[in-house]
Amino acid sequence: MEKEVWVNAVAPIRICDIGGWTDTWFAKYGYVFNIAVYPYVEVQIQVVNEPEHKNKIFLNLENYNDSYTFVPARRVTGTLGQIHYVKPVDSEPGNHPLIETALDVMNFPKESCLKINIYSDAPPGASTGTSAAVSVALVGALNKLMEDRMTAHEVAMFAHRLETEYLHLQCGVQDQLASAYGGINAIQITDFPHTIVSPINVTDAVWWELEQRLCVIYMGKPHKSSEIHQKVIAGLGNQAYSDVRLEDLRVLAKRAKNCLLKGEFNGLATVMNENTEVQRKLHPDLVCEKAEEAIEMAKGFGAIGWKVNGAGGDGGSLTIMFNGNRFKKRQFLAEIAKGGELFNLPIYLSRKGLRVW
Repeated sequence: MEKEVWVNAVAPIRICDIGGWTDTWFAKYGYVFNIAVYPYVEVQIQVVNEPEHKNKIFLNLENYNDSYTFVPARRVTGTLGQIHYVKPVDSEPGNHPLIETALDVMNFPKESCLKINIYSDAPPGASTGTSAAVSVALVGALNKLMEDRMTAHEVAMFAHRLETEYLHLQCGVQDQLASAYGGINAIQITDFPHTIVSPINVTDAVWWELEQRLCVIYMGKPHKSSEIHQKVIAGLGNQAYSDVRLEDLRVLAKRAKNCLLKGEFNGLATVMNENTEVQRKLHPDLVCEKAEEAIEMAKGFGAIGWKVNGAGGDGGSLTIMFNGNRFKKRQFLAEIAKGGELFNLPIYLSRKGLRVW
């Protein structure tokens, strides 16, 4: 290996996930429509030849203002794609379990000393799949150092396993796939976690108009998706997959795909609203007071659609679609900028998914 090597990776986050909750183990099968957007998560790895620091990782998490040294446990047997993770029962999670677990299970060269920097403009816990984008970008970057390479789809599924199999967190499959593929996608979950990803190709005019109509409002504090998952799972019962609310979400995702392919923005906005209503039916805590406040405010400036991103709950973010009047949208964003807990998270639609160089 060269004395010094730099590897870069970026992966987009996800918004407007129509049909979310049907990409879970308890739903068994489902259908999700989602949109990948900037800001990207950025991972940069410097590989250096420092014998005194062999097998050490120097982590810098810019968003957390947290830097520390980490020594991977290398608790891995088997080959890539068939990894068996052996975690001692007395093992305690570190500062950032998802990142450290990825470094534990990836078979990058053991003699390496890695200096890793991770950054995103999206705040942690924004319910935009930021943690999934971090794991996709990190796995993608580490994979470049290995002989056995993964496709973007394989990176996404591996990143999903980090959260579910290794960290035992509640996690759907859509976020990792959105980050890996980019663009606008229809994701069919045939038998959890197996999926078929269909990119939704639209004209430039539809793409540009959609981008101009959307905005994302952050509720001012992070949410914890695993906690709200437990509440919803308890309410759905033992045969969640057959619950009419989940079936409604599956149908809404297909309607969202059809509306966008036809360039029907009013129809897509209606689907967003109906999806938010189904989220309320799943559990009243899924649409928090701050989301309600943002929706009511946006209506006064021409908003026609709103979708609580991700699992929903206290905090996180909201995707809003406007009626095409860009002046009114700017007025709304100016009102948001005056202060309070709500603020605008600038976005652009991302044509590309995971990129590594």
